[in-house]
Amino acid sequence: MMAITSAPKVTTNQRIVSIDALRGFDMFWIMGPELGNSFVSGLVILMVGHLPESVSYQLEHHWGTFGAWDMIMPLFLFIAGVSLPFSIGRRIEAGDGRQAIYLRALRRVVILWILGMISQGNLLQFRLDHLKVYSNTLQSIAVGYLVATVALVELRTVARQTVLCASLLIGFALVMLYVPPPGGVAGDFSPNGNLACWIDKTVMGHFMDGGGYTWILSSLGFAATVIMGSLAGHALKAPLPGARKVLILTGAGIACLILGWAANFAVPIIKHLWTSSMVLWAGGWSLLLLALFYLVIDVLGYKRWAFPLQVIGANAIVAYMAEKLFGIEHICRGLFGGLCAHFGPARQFTLTCLSILFLWSLLYYLYRNRTFVRI
Repeated sequence: MMAITSAPKVTTNQRIVSIDALRGFDMFWIMGPELGNSFVSGLVILMVGHLPESVSYQLEHHWGTFGAWDMIMPLFLFIAGVSLPFSIGRRIEAGDGRQAIYLRALRRVVILWILGMISQGNLLQFRLDHLKVYSNTLQSIAVGYLVATVALVELRTVARQTVLCASLLIGFALVMLYVPPPGGVAGDFSPNGNLACWIDKTVMGHFMDGGGYTWILSSLGFAATVIMGSLAGHALKAPLPGARKVLILTGAGIACLILGWAANFAVPIIKHLWTSSMVLWAGGWSLLLLALFYLVIDVLGYKRWAFPLQVIGANAIVAYMAEKLFGIEHICRGLFGGLCAHFGPARQFTLTCLSILFLWSLLYYLYRNRTFVRI
């Protein structure tokens, strides 16, 4: 793994530390049994004696509104896209043709899809009545990754890829606004009356998510989110001064926030549906976060504080799947439960802290041994 020691120009053979750090920051909140969420809520309770509604609201999902917790999944997809111009660029420079790139992409899609079914689709229960075919963040990344890869290989220029991204968002908005579901009305964005939900029910039947999220039509938005990340990756890869890249990312982020706010009047910002306005709104914040991390870590050179996040981001797939495959929560309760019982009101918070340290230590072991799980 190659870290950057100076900010200026970045070649395709270098690894931008801020990308791993931002990925680690995002993954921190949901690694294990959502340990980051538990850490913040537990800390606030210890400090003020209860969890204020304002904080609780930011740590939950809500239909029709957008809080901090709603950023986790969009940021995950966005970061997946940021790395694409570097990884695909290296393959093209190495002489890989379309067939080799597409076969690798399809292999990754299949693996991500299976892991998604293990994580949230109950694949390992081996019960058809519990199986969910399309229901997980990893599967949304798989769809977006595939479309973004094709865009990078076939469209090549940033302008064409931007047009594709805009077309996906406009296409989703037009379909939702003007195509009514059978027995319903066009432009319905309610939880049970929207077209995207009807499509999922019709196509997947009892294999659908059932958690209020939509997936098939929302795939247009998933692809747009990953492509937005890919466009940001192009900016980071460009032979420009670091400060100039920060300005580009910041300007693009502000523009997306304005567009998302304006689009909200026609197509509401709803993360469960992955609406076009939500993609722009979340994309704006993702761009600003990337600009901030890149400025602090790679331009100004303040890297040490981000090392714990970098360790998580370097093996994000392990951090994400650890609970689903190995039951990290159960292991940590067995290891630390007795000790934490002596901490009275702070026992749950202490358990959360020790669980974070335990999982991070495993990730650090992999990091020190240069073992990086790639798909």
